Amino acid sequence: MATTYEPIATTTLGSNAATITFSSISSSYTDLRLVFLPLSIAGGSTVNARLTFNGDTNTNYSQTIIYGDGTSVASTRFPSPSATEISLNYFSNMGDSNTPGLIQLDIFSYAGSTNKTLLWSLSNDKNGSGWTQNGVGLWRSTSAITSLTLTSGGTYRAGVTATLYGILKN
Repeated sequence: MATTYEPIATTTLGSNAATITFSSISSSYTDLRLVFLPLSIAGGSTVNARLTFNGDTNTNYSQTIIYGDGTSVASTRFPSPSATEISLNYFSNMGDSNTPGLIQLDIFSYAGSTNKTLLWSLSNDKNGSGWTQNGVGLWRSTSAITSLTLTSGGTYRAGVTATLYGILKN
């Protein structure tokens, strides 16, 4: 098991944007981890972070998500072939203009020649009325992941930071 994370790239938005893209991802790691703190623009819509790989918006994605907020729980599944992206926070918008959310996403064997599996965790405190959500996903492609794009249902606010880490091979 790999024990060392190495930052590959960090993006800090200089202006409001609807997407964040990491491209030219090297294949020299075993796995990837994305850490993202989304915020929406003040007075704007909240963030609904969606993920695609290598520009693929075909129906090659599936996911299962569980959600809880201290009062209620929910789950859902998007089987293939129906999803054109991974919807990271399906049950609740996050990262409003006052309280950032936290997304931690792991992508396993991203450079291998088999389908790509994902595991993610989201949380949003919202000063005591927050929630948590966990998901697993699959990208049905044998291509190595060379780019990933986070698209917002609203607009990511200037100053938002996302970091992509590579997990080094032992």
